[in-house]
Amino acid sequence: MPYTLVISEKPSASQKIAEALADDKVEKVGKKAYYFRFKHSGKDFVVVPAVGHLFVLDQKEANKKWTYPVFDLHWKPTFENKNNLWAEKYYKNIAKLANGADEFISACDYDIEGSTIAYNILRFICGVRDGKRMKFSTLTKNDILDAYANASPHLDFPQIEAGLTRHTLDFLWGINLSRALTLALEKAKGYWILSIGRVQGPTLKILEEREKEIERFVPELFWILELYGLVNREKIIAIHETDKFWEKKDAEGILSKCKDKEAKVDSVEKRMVEQPQLFPFDLTTLQREAFRNFGYSPKMSLDIAQSLYEQALISYPRTSSQKLPQKLGLKNIIEKLSKQRTYSNLCGKLIEKGRFLPKEGEKVDPAHPSIFPTGQVPKKLNPYQHKIYDLIVRRFLSTFANPAIREHVTAVIDVNGEKFKAFGMRTVKPEWIEFYGRYAKFKEQILPEMEKGQAVENPEVKMDEKETSPPNRYSQASVLKVMEDKNLGTKATRAQILHTLYEREYIREKSIRVTSLGSAVVEALEKHCPEIISEELTKNFEKEMELIQEGKSKREEIIEGAREELEKILNKFKEHEMHIGSELKEGVKEFQEISHYIGVCPECRGELRIIRSHTTHKRFVGCSNYPKCKHGFPLPQKGKITVLDEKCEKCGLNIVHVKQFKRRPWKLCVKCGFVIRKKKGENKKTAKKS
Repeated sequence: MPYTLVISEKPSASQKIAEALADDKVEKVGKKAYYFRFKHSGKDFVVVPAVGHLFVLDQKEANKKWTYPVFDLHWKPTFENKNNLWAEKYYKNIAKLANGADEFISACDYDIEGSTIAYNILRFICGVRDGKRMKFSTLTKNDILDAYANASPHLDFPQIEAGLTRHTLDFLWGINLSRALTLALEKAKGYWILSIGRVQGPTLKILEEREKEIERFVPELFWILELYGLVNREKIIAIHETDKFWEKKDAEGILSKCKDKEAKVDSVEKRMVEQPQLFPFDLTTLQREAFRNFGYSPKMSLDIAQSLYEQALISYPRTSSQKLPQKLGLKNIIEKLSKQRTYSNLCGKLIEKGRFLPKEGEKVDPAHPSIFPTGQVPKKLNPYQHKIYDLIVRRFLSTFANPAIREHVTAVIDVNGEKFKAFGMRTVKPEWIEFYGRYAKFKEQILPEMEKGQAVENPEVKMDEKETSPPNRYSQASVLKVMEDKNLGTKATRAQILHTLYEREYIREKSIRVTSLGSAVVEALEKHCPEIISEELTKNFEKEMELIQEGKSKREEIIEGAREELEKILNKFKEHEMHIGSELKEGVKEFQEISHYIGVCPECRGELRIIRSHTTHKRFVGCSNYPKCKHGFPLPQKGKITVLDEKCEKCGLNIVHVKQFKRRPWKLCVKCGFVIRKKKGENKKTAKKS
């Protein structure tokens, strides 16, 4: 008997959709690649998961020697790449089910990626080019039922067209420019797999510009004068109203003028300041807050939020909205949250107030509202999920509370005609700050009560020499905001772009440092082919893809224009290929020397480095004085190895960080044979396995 085939993005989403729509029981069929069968309103339904992209772009004539430019592309099954063989069973599962279906529904995530995933499956596996489209922002039963009842009769083709365009541009830029860089390096007799992308390049350039700012920075001396004393037996510190003195003699003159002089309160000004609530979370602000509070990378935060969404605990996280429309049933959500002990008291205050109008921001997203909790009770969360869930719930609740009231105090103290200022601030009425809890971090600096004319006891003015600081390095959170402001990438791709820059070893550390390899790539391109790392070019493509999504532009026109632009860039690149390759070679050499250095050889005082054998391709730690010195140590052959600045307490060699697939990262001392794993805040050392 024919049935309706519903395509979803993940197995967990498939199960939620089936359980929501089923009139009675849901039958799970299959083991590894499974699907769900049930009846809805008397009709047979099957929900099957896609498990992400089952098709990827590739050049038509694959497995040939690397060349560029490449413009002849096609979509192929993901499992044709040997690293993605797991996808074949999901492909065959859908192909088998498509044969018995008479109706198709896309229930993948309602965004560009989800729409593209479903469209490729329908046209390449199911043999149809259209179907119904369910749109939902949560995986709760009511939302899914509503999404099915109000499913659009056709696929969301503007989003699909935007997705196909984005994939094509990203692939064309990535394959051609990455090959160009790598082949240029090879021509200069250098060897390293290099990559660059349409958004990756401009982002790396932003980070490199900050690196250069820091390198060029020359600290400048300045002096400050501080008054120390007691008011009502409480300590007080006030700074001279000039703040920074750029000439030492000026500060010394005032210091001399104030020496052994009385100090009196000249004035006290108190102001009550309204501190407005924060906006609801869009993805970028959630990622920034998670980094600020927990140190989670943007990618990690998105992955955790996605897992909460799949458990129907929060709404769809890939949103740029700061809106909470009333149709979401905000009162009902708060009432549901009140049943969770952690939030019952806070929810009770909002319910008692009886006004459910949240503070909203200006940012909108036509597909989804801001991130909010559904009110469903979590069954079992790991510590990472619990932190993100708590952050989202408290942010949501705080938007309904009143603005906080904070008192700002400015006290001016006179010392022989010289004015010193002391500043105080405290929270008088916490209001929304109480709801946001430990995530609302405001400085509390309370001044003692004082009156005009009151003497300051034991006054002493001190001069302190300081120097100006270089610009702060970008954190993963702050560069995410810069990318958003410059319209580089999308809310869903920015975290992955940063992750890729780390994986390519162009950047490192939480306080982002550009490696010598990353610097070499930027400098070579900026000198010979700056269009590759141009912000403007990337922003223009983003705007054009937005026009496609709005139905105001055509995919073919955008891709043809991009192809013409890319051809110009590649022709220019080829003209400078040898110069670019030579400069990259120097950068790669410097990077290898720095990043592969383990320490001083204890046998001959040479340099111990990570080396990869040209014959066996195995990696090991060897001495720079080989073959005279054959001292060395083995290394794990699988996974990514990064040499850390951290040194072994016993032998003084640099510790290496090992990251292997489906294993927790770990640290290793290559000489002492200790594996160092962090457990509950402590370093645990175990003997290295042979």
